[in-house]
Amino acid sequence: QVPLAESGGGSVQSGGSLRLSCAASGYIDGGRYVGWFRQGLGKEREGVAAIASDGATSYVADSVKDRFSISLDAAEKTVYLEMNNLQPEDTAMYYCAAGRSFSGFIWRTDEREIINWGRGTQVTVSS
Repeated sequence: QVPLAESGGGSVQSGGSLRLSCAASGYIDGGRYVGWFRQGLGKEREGVAAIASDGATSYVADSVKDRFSISLDAAEKTVYLEMNNLQPEDTAMYYCAAGRSFSGFIWRTDEREIINWGRGTQVTVSS
């Protein structure tokens, strides 16, 4: 499978910002949906955001939509997750993923729509 290459994680203080990047050329070219999941220690994995390969439509989870945004650089075929006003509860491993539809990012029962995963990048927010 074509790999997904994540970068941009790190440690910040509460209220800080980070931008995660996911190089996803094989999936942008293939008309797939690319986005992000996160999983905190002892928590269930949750879909955070996703964007269509044409960049025209996107999804951001209600839990973060006033602070996070997703975008696509079509030329670089890279998807970005901009995270602002980070809070300790945002601490998690963030995984880039590619899917056949938005539903794989929205509904846990549709995770079969996810066709590939990145290795993850850690985000740690201290209070």
